[in-house]
Amino acid sequence: MIPRPIFDPSEYGRMRVACFMSGSGTNVAKIIEYQRELLGSGNSPFEVVVLFTDHKDSKAPTLAERFSIPYICRDIMEFYRGRGHDTIRDLSLRPEFDSGTLDSLEKYDAHAIALGGYMSILTYPLLKRFGDRIFNVHPADLSIRREDGTRKYVGAHAVLNAILGGEKLLYSTTHIVREKVDHGEILMRSAPIPISLPHGMTLQDLGRPENWERLEELARGHQEQLKEKGDWIIYPLTIRMVSEGRYGMDPSGNIYVDGKLMPFGYRL
Repeated sequence: MIPRPIFDPSEYGRMRVACFMSGSGTNVAKIIEYQRELLGSGNSPFEVVVLFTDHKDSKAPTLAERFSIPYICRDIMEFYRGRGHDTIRDLSLRPEFDSGTLDSLEKYDAHAIALGGYMSILTYPLLKRFGDRIFNVHPADLSIRREDGTRKYVGAHAVLNAILGGEKLLYSTTHIVREKVDHGEILMRSAPIPISLPHGMTLQDLGRPENWERLEELARGHQEQLKEKGDWIIYPLTIRMVSEGRYGMDPSGNIYVDGKLMPFGYRL
């Protein structure tokens, strides 16, 4: 089967990216900084054209001012409260929120979305409009599977679960965003960072209830290392390689890089 480009620069030119964030936006900042570095070296095949946030207290205004990029804020909690809800758990309202988000993006003519710490689940309106061109980075190796074939380290506690699962190394993974969270096609895997347990402690020790706080602290520390040595390297690089037309996909959803089949993505 012949793969088609996920993004074809010969058809669309420079890839226009909307970055979505809910908090500090460190991954978003790294993508923009990388874009500016490429411009400084001659040219960038992608451009971040707008920031979007679903939280009014996020750092989106700060990043927008720092990089002179427009931003949009649609506070999701305010949206839900306006419809009589005290939480955002009711996903049946999410397509309406995402439709409004899509409308707000229209004038920026974005080709792709890069999620950078965006905490809201995307639904049909955005998934349909952008298709294969919504990207995210996840603090785990998404190619590791359970015996039943499902991905082992998904969700918000992936680093903690990988430590408890006895992994020796941690990786970050970039992937395409699909309806099922953390289950899209893998694009790139980072270089590893080793897991280091506290001196004198075993996994069994860490798994005991009295050591839970220590385990959480350990996971946070490793995730920060992984962000610096994984996320901040592979996410900007993934956006660049997609925008250069180097990634392809065949009708079965297999990923290709530079025409070569890479079912588990490009690996550093």
